Amino acid sequence: MSKNDSLALDTAEFLLQIKAIKLDVHNPFTWSSGIKSPIYCDNRKILSYPKIRTFIRQEFARLINDEFGSIDLIAGVATGAIAHGVLVAQDLGLPFAYVRSTKKDHGLSNQIEGVVESGQSVVVVEDLVSTGQSSLAAVQALREAGCNVKGMVAIFTYGLEAATDNFRRENCTLKTLTNYDNLIKQALNRNYVKESDLQSLVKWRENPEMWGK
Repeated sequence: MSKNDSLALDTAEFLLQIKAIKLDVHNPFTWSSGIKSPIYCDNRKILSYPKIRTFIRQEFARLINDEFGSIDLIAGVATGAIAHGVLVAQDLGLPFAYVRSTKKDHGLSNQIEGVVESGQSVVVVEDLVSTGQSSLAAVQALREAGCNVKGMVAIFTYGLEAATDNFRRENCTLKTLTNYDNLIKQALNRNYVKESDLQSLVKWRENPEMWGK
């Protein structure tokens, strides 16, 4: 097993342990988009567990150094990735800013909060990638501010085809600590789900909109 595979399984195990990710094919969750899903992710829970919070911070820092080299700024996607982004920026000794989903409708109407200068090289920190649309909106805002976005790191991705297409279209590299394939593998290995649940979990990822109908 490679170091990256081991990291992905360890990350998945932590998320399952603290129920930051829940799996239930029999009582599916309803996302805000209306999609019925056997998986629900809330990576904010990581912040309540110092050991796991430190692990995520350190692995983010290693991933950024390994994949992107020297950068000028860490930017977090509001709101879920703000805290993780701050921790990583502190670890790397870099400035931090965060990006709202839209511009404020009052005050200075900022979408980017913090000091961002044209020409800076940036890595964006995200907690979760589903279709990638909201994540890539942050990338676009930073590019419009003149930044060179070298890529994005995230704790977890569902690995949906739509996300792959969206990141390719926007020419943005995405690197994650773990993903859906490693998650269900670890969940099966550690008996968080049964073998009989596996087919349903695989089918959901193939067609989330039609799953369960």
